[in-house]
Amino acid sequence: MRIIVLYFLTLIMSFIMENVVGQEPYHKKIELLEAQKEPIATQEREALKKEVADINKRLENKEISTEEAIALKEAAAKKRALNIDNRTAIITNRIELLQRNEGKELLLRNLDTTAIKGIGLRIDVNGEPLEEFFFDVKKKAVKYDRRTYSDFVLAFGLNNALIDGQSLEDSPYKIGGSRFFEMGWAWRTRVFQNTNFMRINYGFSFQFNGLKPKENQFFVNNNGQTELQEFEFDLRKSKLRMDNLVFPVHFEFGPSKLRTTEKSMRYSLDNQFRIGLGAYGGVNLGTRQKLKFNRDGERVKEKFNGGLQTSNFIYGLSAYAGIENVLLYLKYDLNPIFRNALVEQRTISLGLRFDL
Repeated sequence: MRIIVLYFLTLIMSFIMENVVGQEPYHKKIELLEAQKEPIATQEREALKKEVADINKRLENKEISTEEAIALKEAAAKKRALNIDNRTAIITNRIELLQRNEGKELLLRNLDTTAIKGIGLRIDVNGEPLEEFFFDVKKKAVKYDRRTYSDFVLAFGLNNALIDGQSLEDSPYKIGGSRFFEMGWAWRTRVFQNTNFMRINYGFSFQFNGLKPKENQFFVNNNGQTELQEFEFDLRKSKLRMDNLVFPVHFEFGPSKLRTTEKSMRYSLDNQFRIGLGAYGGVNLGTRQKLKFNRDGERVKEKFNGGLQTSNFIYGLSAYAGIENVLLYLKYDLNPIFRNALVEQRTISLGLRFDL
């Protein structure tokens, strides 16, 4: 916004100066314009040298073939030759404009196609610069081959536990009431130079695993053994939540679309099927049990942090499959939920994952 305001201010100031201060003979302006023709070819040749050097570097790094390098150099040379012709023609046209209009002209900016480093504004009165402004515009260079991408990861679904010697149907936890939620950040890097069929997907995630016991039960630490017991009052809610920080790594497979231009090469996963197989490891950040019940006609809510001997270190296997950013997600903890348990239980989760 500031640049726009200053731009219009310079227009107004230049108009005032041109109309208040008398015009000198315009042949001085013409002389200045003629002098501007001389450095044009030098500037464009220097710019061409830089472009050729970049193409040679890409060729050395085997990012492009010899034939592609030759074609890019020819295109760059043609572009710079046209730049010389066009820039010279612009100055010639301005000279003719001055001659036709007896030297009356507002000149506000210099033209330079060698690089885009900012926006320059200049007020000229009678061919002499009165004031100049320059505003930096940082433009990030486009990387030709981008091998790594990143996504925000969001996942949620059903949670439960596999218990030694017991089927999932006999689980003491509610199927619909036990849920998990996960969010984090993941990076996806292409493994091979010339194909995107295999990638490594890695990052970090916060996992929140919840278990809701059935039949009015809650968790109790009984001499170092965590077990379920009947609660003395009617429970309206009984829930155990375990918060974990994990670092997943997946090998991801699937086709992709290759899109190339003169300046970039990109592999796209738009509408493409992909599957990921991997593992994760991390730590338990905290465990909380929440109970809601009625006691003597009064609603009571209690929270208990820790004390249930949950595992401190988390590790397991995970997999996902789907199209583009919507994936079916499965994870299984290899570590037991409770340490030193006589009967080990391990968390299993199934849901949806979104790479946004």
